[in-house]
Amino acid sequence: MSEAPRFEAGLSGPSWDLSSEYASPLDPVLQADLDRCDALLDQVGELNPELAGDAAVVTAQHIYKLAQEARTLLGNTHVFANCLLSVNSRDAEALELMGSLQNYQKRMGELLEPLSQFTDLAEDEVIVRYLADPEVAPSEFIVNHSRARRHELLSLDEENLVHGLSQDGIHAWGNLYDQLSGTISCEVLVDDESQTMGLAEASSLLMKPDVQTRRNAWSAINDAWQIHEESCAAAVNAIAGWRLEMCKKRSKTKTVHFLDAPMHLNRLKRDTLDTLLSVAEIARPLARRAAKLQARAYGLEAIGPWDNRAPAPSLGTVANGTPFEEAVELIASAYGEVDQDMGEFVRMMVDKRWVEGTVGSNKRPGAYCTRFEKSKTSRVYMTYTGGDSDIITLAHELGHAFHGWVMRDLPDSQTSYGMSLAETASTFGETLVRDALLRRAETPAQKLNIAWEELSALVAFILNIPARFTFEKRLYEARKKRPLRAQELKDLMSDAWREWYGDALSEPDPMFWANKLHFYISGLSFYNFPYLFGYLFSLGVYSRRDEFGPEFYSRYVDLLRDTGRMSAEDLAVKHLGADLTEPPFWEATVQSLQPRVEGFADLLDELGL
Repeated sequence: MSEAPRFEAGLSGPSWDLSSEYASPLDPVLQADLDRCDALLDQVGELNPELAGDAAVVTAQHIYKLAQEARTLLGNTHVFANCLLSVNSRDAEALELMGSLQNYQKRMGELLEPLSQFTDLAEDEVIVRYLADPEVAPSEFIVNHSRARRHELLSLDEENLVHGLSQDGIHAWGNLYDQLSGTISCEVLVDDESQTMGLAEASSLLMKPDVQTRRNAWSAINDAWQIHEESCAAAVNAIAGWRLEMCKKRSKTKTVHFLDAPMHLNRLKRDTLDTLLSVAEIARPLARRAAKLQARAYGLEAIGPWDNRAPAPSLGTVANGTPFEEAVELIASAYGEVDQDMGEFVRMMVDKRWVEGTVGSNKRPGAYCTRFEKSKTSRVYMTYTGGDSDIITLAHELGHAFHGWVMRDLPDSQTSYGMSLAETASTFGETLVRDALLRRAETPAQKLNIAWEELSALVAFILNIPARFTFEKRLYEARKKRPLRAQELKDLMSDAWREWYGDALSEPDPMFWANKLHFYISGLSFYNFPYLFGYLFSLGVYSRRDEFGPEFYSRYVDLLRDTGRMSAEDLAVKHLGADLTEPPFWEATVQSLQPRVEGFADLLDELGL
């Protein structure tokens, strides 16, 4: 067996620069930040007893200010450690740092719980006085939003116990999965030669034009995870079991459902989610048609699970891929069509080396955007290998970064937004780039490449994301009775795929529950429906470009800036005049996709496919 091949020179993306934050996990500046965090938490601990006294409001205001600084420092070091481990999951110094940060997080959670209980349980007139402080006032939305769930609060001692046990409980299972995903290797048959590579490298083969290569990579990835299926089953059962037990403990005055927490985190009403999923069901035939058209382009009756990230057929030409520098200019130009500032932002991210796109055997799979709290600057992480899908992924993550950029001058308490709204700018960025590339395409083959990415998004968001939601919901419902065996998890996953894809899929992906990181994020659950929301919501925003004309960019930025201080429903009313709890907004967005699917069918006819 040979080692995995390196990708062509110029195609792989650059390595990012983290040195503006810290030089290394052993940087004295990093240790100074942690020492300062310790000192701040010491002050919080000394002040906590006074929250029960006559000066409770003044004390709470003081603790809030200390907590803001402490969160910034601890968050900064945590992001740094995670960035290092994403690139090299075996980085010993980063692993040690991440381990030590767990104790800080545990301590912070315990020491700030009294303030949380104060703001959640105090009388309304007390909260009015608390928010009268100019430095505290920006937190009004998050304070009132949190108070909506105060019926779930446990006693202070119980909440502290939960915080303490969670580090070696639910979060330990998530950490185990992260370590597995970064260290597992698999053997993939490429051009009749067996090659050993990490999961991130194997995943990049799922974007190759050769169907057999994709299928081989998919099989190898699943085989690798199958070796660890018992560990994964134990982890996903433990994570779900922990959350269900917490729902029981918090159901003191009324029943707490396992969807209550993700709905609250997303700042959405359950009515909005129900409407969104019902519209997705209505859109299912359109999405299945899109999937079948993609299969037709490859001369197949249906797509396979290894085809979800497939590029358009090469049509006899050799697809060399797009060099990273060229991809950046494509994205910057597309962003710049909305406003010059957006294009310049993309170039700035790359010029400052805030994007990680290298290929490495120890890299974790996936892509994300994160932000350093001290500098208010973002970093984008992915593995760039030159495919059209990579260009769209880069555009997606840069959308996240732009979202953070336009909020950089806001108070920290107004820069955290629900996951559903987090996908607005990213999916908007994808659509911008796809449409710009489609307009510039000169030949039917070039148009196919771009339209293909558009249909891939439709299939992913309307079929794949709801399938994930269906699986996770049924997992939690079944887990109430007992832990599920690995085979049962495979069956649940397969059933969900069949339900949503129907005859557009040749076979389900039974191991998807094991190889998808989202099911193992210990800090949040149901990291799926926000993508569907973000996709359709961002298309709804995008469709307002012509209506709003020259005002669109400023209105778009205003919308993004409000995401940290409004519910999704209120945001839509204010900036779009739309009611998200009712079908019309969502249905209009879905209807706008119909011509895109039919246009793709016409393009296949033109190409004789």
